[in-house]
Amino acid sequence: VQLQASGGGLVQAGGSLRLSCAASGRTFSNYNMGWFRQAPGKDRECVAAISRSGNTTYYGNSVKGRFTISRDNAKNTVYLQVNSLKSEDTAVYYCAADRSTVLRTRVLAYGYWGQGTLVTVSS
Repeated sequence: VQLQASGGGLVQAGGSLRLSCAASGRTFSNYNMGWFRQAPGKDRECVAAISRSGNTTYYGNSVKGRFTISRDNAKNTVYLQVNSLKSEDTAVYYCAADRSTVLRTRVLAYGYWGQGTLVTVSS
């Protein structure tokens, strides 16, 4: 599956963005999807993940209550709504796909990655 992330940009603290990730090449609904981020000098981390059907979601502690992951299997797209942005949310955000039947959050569990989209939050 090929993944194309978009929607990043420069936003002021407290602002919002909606990131999108369009999938192509394989049956999108066969994959759990995750959003990861990597800030300069830091490890890549999972901020949110969603199961194949969309019924199960995961959020990292630092984004709970501010970020919302969703998917539209008819459009082969997964979204990440990011609200109440903070300077520490500045990072490159990646979408990724995992064929496991279990929703996972480890970086190495995901075999397919998009190219990343940069989110910069100014204070």
